[in-house]
Amino acid sequence: MDTNIDSPASESSSPVYHPSVAPLSYLLGTWRGQGEGGYPTINSFSYGEELHFYHPPNKPVIGYSQKTWKLSSGEPMHSESGYWRPKPNGTIEVVIAQSNGLVEVQKGTYNIEEKVIQLQSELVGNASKVTGIQRCFRLVEGNLCYEVEMATNTVTLQPHLKATLKKL
Repeated sequence: MDTNIDSPASESSSPVYHPSVAPLSYLLGTWRGQGEGGYPTINSFSYGEELHFYHPPNKPVIGYSQKTWKLSSGEPMHSESGYWRPKPNGTIEVVIAQSNGLVEVQKGTYNIEEKVIQLQSELVGNASKVTGIQRCFRLVEGNLCYEVEMATNTVTLQPHLKATLKKL
């Protein structure tokens, strides 16, 4: 079968990533696991979670979607989606829209050797209480682990979420 230059790559060929995305290509795919949440103003809780990272062909971005559910019932809890834009200089820009209406614009850095991504909110929009969010993702023994810290108008930056996810 002849291949057309405009057709998507066949499944048997190696994926081709935009040069900006290549350093974070280890994220691509679906990750699933469990997490724990809490905050000084709420009760602690556990949840199931799935993250999906994908690379739109020829674009310098990684698409991102996330969903969580109650472990006891499977009932949906939270979801968000957005785009991650890694830069060749080790910086990254992330935009995330959450199902609760909150929007995050984050900037940060990534370390290729240590497989660590650190993000800090530049803007938290449509939030009546949340004033800042920090996220740290790291690859640990093949698992994607993350921690999220949050600040509100009444509480300084505090741990909020943490999870360990396995690649499917």
